Amino acid sequence: MSRPARASFLLAFAALYIIWGSTYLGIRFAIDSIPPLLMAGTRYALAGALLYSFMRLRGAPAPTAQGWLHAVVIGVCLLGFGNGGVTLGEQYIPTGLAALLVATVPMFLALLGWLSGISARPTAWVTLGLGCGLAGVYLLARTPGASHVAIPGHEGIGIACVLTAALVWAIGSLYSKKKQPASSPFVSGGMQMLCGGLAMIVVGLLRGEATGFHVAAITTKSWIAYAYLVTFGSIVAFTAYIWLLRHVEPALAGTYAFVNPVVAVLLGWAFAGETLNAQMLGGAALIVIAVVLVVLGGRRKAPARPLEASRVA
Repeated sequence: MSRPARASFLLAFAALYIIWGSTYLGIRFAIDSIPPLLMAGTRYALAGALLYSFMRLRGAPAPTAQGWLHAVVIGVCLLGFGNGGVTLGEQYIPTGLAALLVATVPMFLALLGWLSGISARPTAWVTLGLGCGLAGVYLLARTPGASHVAIPGHEGIGIACVLTAALVWAIGSLYSKKKQPASSPFVSGGMQMLCGGLAMIVVGLLRGEATGFHVAAITTKSWIAYAYLVTFGSIVAFTAYIWLLRHVEPALAGTYAFVNPVVAVLLGWAFAGETLNAQMLGGAALIVIAVVLVVLGGRRKAPARPLEASRVA
């Protein structure tokens, strides 16, 4: 199989870094008038149904029963536990602390990928880069002014929720590298979003989020944010992540967890009147250094291949 063009990688990483970074602000606006798990669940279920239906109408083959089983496992890990766990955890801890904990994702990916044999042992440069990234997110997380939480006094629950979410997200990401629901990353992404979204809807209903909730109460701002999350945050960015997992080292794909808080901080400063200070800029600089180290440190020379073998597509 030929390696995708460099432009494809640049576009995919741009989707993860910029779009997923902007979803922090989108989620903030969406859950102003929509219950959190019902918002997240319907967002992904709708995006998955649209993407899957579009690909099937274009002639993509129907997945096998085993493919759907893989989609359930990956969707529940990435979205049910990953996205849902962070959403629940942010009821108990500030978003800055949540961002710091989510930044453990590339570390889990590097460590578990190496231990499972899916990826090579992290180099010294990659390890240094992961450390710089965590330090950068720590500076962002310690920024004052974002300490309000919906349910105070239970910080331990929030920390446990987000760390579990990060760990299970990493496990699901590595699982998807070996067990692909379908040959097309777009079909796979649609299946995973559909399965994970439905799982979150069920949990949201069991938590009683539908009690007292009325669609007519959703504000225009929440509707706009919800539409953005469905189209760009889910269909575009999540599919880009699934595609990247097939072509790059897991730890490199996971660097979005370092960059997203920077994008979120800049957008919050530009559109939500949030503070931007030297500490936050220093954290952003460390994160840029971290990504450079992970990208360059993760490069490995490919073994020489015979001329004929190199022509096999």
